[in-house]
Amino acid sequence: MQSVLITGCSSGIGFCLAQGLKQAGYRVFATARNPQDVENLRQLGFEAFQLDLKSSESIKQAVQAIHAQVDCLYGLIHNGAYGQVGALEDISREALEAQFQTNVFGWHELTNLVLPSMKQNNTGRIVYLSSVLGFVAMPFRGPYNASKFAIEGLVDTLRLELASTNIQLSLIQPGPIESKFRENAYKAFQANVDMRNSVYQANYQQMIKRLKSDKLADYTLPPESILKCTLHALTAKKAKIHYRVTFPTKLLALLKRILPSRIMDKILFKAGGGGKR
Repeated sequence: MQSVLITGCSSGIGFCLAQGLKQAGYRVFATARNPQDVENLRQLGFEAFQLDLKSSESIKQAVQAIHAQVDCLYGLIHNGAYGQVGALEDISREALEAQFQTNVFGWHELTNLVLPSMKQNNTGRIVYLSSVLGFVAMPFRGPYNASKFAIEGLVDTLRLELASTNIQLSLIQPGPIESKFRENAYKAFQANVDMRNSVYQANYQQMIKRLKSDKLADYTLPPESILKCTLHALTAKKAKIHYRVTFPTKLLALLKRILPSRIMDKILFKAGGGGKR
């Protein structure tokens, strides 16, 4: 039985992946940041471990505990992340560092801890849940944009460095997916952005309305759409480098290839709620 480690399994995409891969016959090691979420996963029958991507010690302890169960992981699925929203001039260095600690540095460290055994066995799959915002940028999402652009650069480099091995890397680039992303993004905004003293108050009011709305964005897909791509990335003889999910992601990828940058900027400005100050 092939074993897979998944981060961010408390809800949404991560929970869907844990359920789906377990049903598909994988031995799933499901991880979450909060101890209560870990306990909930265990109650549901998962082999669950606490893993806080902001903490090197937490990452090391989780990997050690999992390697005590299996000599080598076949798959690593990077999913745990959050979106820090707000105009970049309202984002402190500390808030930006926190975004990268979870979305980039934690993923990088975790990858490096599982790679040695994968290389020793000369097999493995590493799947990264990136975003449409990993190849296009939208206003008021700067920290998240930057973190996903960074992940894509790291993965592109690592893929080249592992070209002589049988380890395959894939980037899944979703658009709108049913999850708690907006809820968590709103919490991060409240914690790190001083809206009352910002020149972007009008923009923020519109942004908050979207984040708090129960209405799904156009073309939103269920998390099962990510499961389908992940299964292909784990099983295909030659996994895709990029899996683009949802119509907006596919459309923006096409437009980015064919349109001049200034025209693309106008489209992204409007789509991202740029508006006026």
